[in-house]
Amino acid sequence: MFNIGMTFFLKPGCYDQYKQAHDDIWPEIAESMAVNNISMAIYRCGDRLFLHAVAPTKADWEKSRQHPKLDRWHKYMATLMITDEEGKTVVEELEEAFRLLIVISIPITP
Repeated sequence: MFNIGMTFFLKPGCYDQYKQAHDDIWPEIAESMAVNNISMAIYRCGDRLFLHAVAPTKADWEKSRQHPKLDRWHKYMATLMITDEEGKTVVEELEEAFRLLIVISIPITP
């Protein structure tokens, strides 16, 4: 199982538009994530966002990031987030500090 955590910052006053964009995520982006078995959650603390994603493998994660519409999505998101000199969203990958996995076994009865 591959896990990734990232953090980035919204421009002031952009949360509502950011939230709406994700509530109405483009179907092609959602489909690409589903096809590659990606689960993702984004958490908010003020204007700082924390993304946590899970994929079966790193290759699945990377494959999901190759969708042709993703570049356009990132350009749109860059209008809402803090960017660098080149206009790309400033993203910091987070180091995993702790993980606890609990596997629940469900007995199958004939």
